[in-house]
Amino acid sequence: MKIHYECFACVANQCQRIVEMATEDIELRKKGIIEAARLMSSISENSIPAIFGSEVFLGVYRTVGNYDPFRKYKELSNKLAEEIVKDFEDVELKEAIKLAIIGNVVDFAVGYSPEELEDDVRAMMKEQLYIDESEELLKELSMAKRLLYLTDNCGEIYFDLLFLKKLRETFPHLEIYIAAKDGPIINDATVEDLKKVGFEEVGKVISTGTRIVGVPFGLVSKEFMEVFEKADVIIAKGQGNFETLSERKDRRVFYLLKAKCRPIARELNLPQGSLLCIRAR
Repeated sequence: MKIHYECFACVANQCQRIVEMATEDIELRKKGIIEAARLMSSISENSIPAIFGSEVFLGVYRTVGNYDPFRKYKELSNKLAEEIVKDFEDVELKEAIKLAIIGNVVDFAVGYSPEELEDDVRAMMKEQLYIDESEELLKELSMAKRLLYLTDNCGEIYFDLLFLKKLRETFPHLEIYIAAKDGPIINDATVEDLKKVGFEEVGKVISTGTRIVGVPFGLVSKEFMEVFEKADVIIAKGQGNFETLSERKDRRVFYLLKAKCRPIARELNLPQGSLLCIRAR
C-alpha cells in the first residue's frame, strides 16, 4: 500500500506523541520534531506508510536519546490485557479469532480500568465482522504444515497467544512460527516481549530482523525470509502488516485487523472502523 494524503499528518502527529513520551526537555522535544520534519521531506508517492513512518520515528528516537519511549505504555498495555484474557480462556476457536481481531481494536493503555476494558471487549464480541473469512482460514490451516503469525502491538499479544493456543489444540500437526520486531518501535511487540509472555509454548519465536513496522521486504533478515517463503499460511495482524504486504496479493496471507484509518478503509473499499478476517486479494 502506497501513502495516501492523510499519512503525512498521521506520521507528524505520532512524532509529537513520541517526543512528549520520550523526554520532559522542551528544547530536546523541539530538536526531535525538527529532525522529524527533515526526515519527512523524503516522502514520495511510492512511500509505504509503515516503512516511511518507522524510519522517521527511529530518527526521532536517536535525536532525543530515547530508544523505547513507549516502554511504560507497553508494560501497562500488557498488564491490562493479561488480566482480561483470563476471563476468555474457555472460548471456542472461532471466538478466539474474533478476540484476536478485537485485541487490535482496543487501545489498552489509555484511560481504561480492567473492568471497563473487559466490558468493551464483551460488547465487541457480540458484533459481526464486516468481512468474515475465518472458515476459509481454518480450512487452509487444516491442510497446512507451517503457519507464520505476524504480531502487531503489545497488549493485544495476549489475545494472539490465546488464539494460538486454541490453534495448537485444534491443529497439533501445525509447525507455528511467531514473528515480532527485532527492537522497539512505537508500541509494537518485540521478540523479547513475546518470550516474556510465553509464546515459546505454542511455537518458535522469530525476529523479522528489523525494527521497521510490518514486513519491509529488502530490510527483513534472510532467516525471516526463509520462514516467510516456506509458510503455507500467513496470519498478519494490524494495519502495518497490511500496508507492507497488500501489494503482493499473496493468497497465503489472511489479515486480522480493524480498518482504523481512512486510507486502509479506502484501500479495502469498506467503511472505516470495520472488523475483518480477510484473505489477501
